[in-house]
Amino acid sequence: MEKRKVVIMGGSHGGHGAAFEILNRYDNVDVTLLEKSDYVSFMSCGMKLYLEGKTTGINDVRNFRPEDLKGRGGHMYNNTEATEINTYTNTVTAKDVNTGETKDFKYDKLIISSGVEPASLHVPGADLDNIYLMRGYDWAKKIDAAQKDDSIKNVAVIGAGNGIAAAEVMAKAGKNVTLIDSGKKPLENYLNDTYTDIFDEVLTKNGVNLAMNNKVTGFSGEGKVEAVETDHGKIKTDLVIIAVGVTPNTEWLKGTIELYDNGYIKTDDYFRTSVVDIYAIGDAVFPFDIPANRRVPIPSAIAARHEAQYVVQHLFETTPSRPFKGIVGAQVLEAFDTHAVVTGLSLKNAKKAGINAVEVVFKDRIRPDYIPAKDNPEAYISIVYNEDSHQVLGGSTLSTYDITGQANVLSLAIRYRLTLEDLAEADFFFSPSFDRQWNLINLAAQKALGYYKIV
Repeated sequence: MEKRKVVIMGGSHGGHGAAFEILNRYDNVDVTLLEKSDYVSFMSCGMKLYLEGKTTGINDVRNFRPEDLKGRGGHMYNNTEATEINTYTNTVTAKDVNTGETKDFKYDKLIISSGVEPASLHVPGADLDNIYLMRGYDWAKKIDAAQKDDSIKNVAVIGAGNGIAAAEVMAKAGKNVTLIDSGKKPLENYLNDTYTDIFDEVLTKNGVNLAMNNKVTGFSGEGKVEAVETDHGKIKTDLVIIAVGVTPNTEWLKGTIELYDNGYIKTDDYFRTSVVDIYAIGDAVFPFDIPANRRVPIPSAIAARHEAQYVVQHLFETTPSRPFKGIVGAQVLEAFDTHAVVTGLSLKNAKKAGINAVEVVFKDRIRPDYIPAKDNPEAYISIVYNEDSHQVLGGSTLSTYDITGQANVLSLAIRYRLTLEDLAEADFFFSPSFDRQWNLINLAAQKALGYYKIV
């Protein structure tokens, strides 16, 4: 029997996950993975750790190596950019980015995991040298070289979201760093006011100059950037690092499959596109969001992996046996020694979704009060919930201590639609070496319910 042919476009989290899931699950399937980059499956989420010297090297900051896929019987083509899909012949045309030569790849099933590209600023002077982007293997190498370059003394980072990682790296490297954003506070699109105030203080305390409420209007310099132009004046710099979001890598798909106006790929509940036998997963699609009860962008490695696994499980079913259950969404936000994890809906997004939502923020120390403060860090837990039903919609944690476990509990609560009452009454382990008699999650939920605090 001739092997069924599956072509996957994009070698990052979604594409890589789909390729290995197929080879592990099915026999008699031919898998071909196309990746336009030379370096396959760089993990941009690991860039900060690489820049801080906390990895085994830049060539290890990846999901897999091409030989791993080949060893499992798959076919790997890097430096190969898909340029066209012929839906009549079920072929993908791709070109070698080095030679320009083209080749057609036949498919029975096609999985698009083309992902997103880092957004640039289309302003005067954007073509000057020393303007970098905070994403990808090549930019990671350039940023690493820049942090070690003594001639670069002033660094401007644009984007007080993911840009905070670049600001921290450069500040630790001894640079004079200015963090620029059009918003009022760092991370305000992700965190409540209590948390953003804390991050504001942490960044300032560690030498990062904050230029909030500044809209970038251009760059100036002779050959290379010398200043960032804003609506509040010039900011002198030797290097600019831009981290202002992403755009879907889907321009080449226009006219072939249906896209939203913003370029994201339209899919149904099974990640099928508007064309038969073509699926789409990853950062360029809108998966179902469980707490919002609708489709929203959830750009994350976790979402892409879940989507890939689901699609592969149902890839050869005429009618998929079940729709995708959905994603909660979670991410860590950090600056220096302070870490926040957010999951589910923020209060702002819950209200945008038309939900009568409320947020409670609870602050306490990790361990009982008889533990000295130096060994008993403060921590915050927030819970976003439906005021009418008490269903948990979102939440976050913040501390200098690792309380990511509590954030994962909140993610599970959101996924399974638990209520404040469920969290208030849940039983967790207790040891004064680690926590309080009532877990911080218990206490946050009890505060929302108006319980008297029991220590």
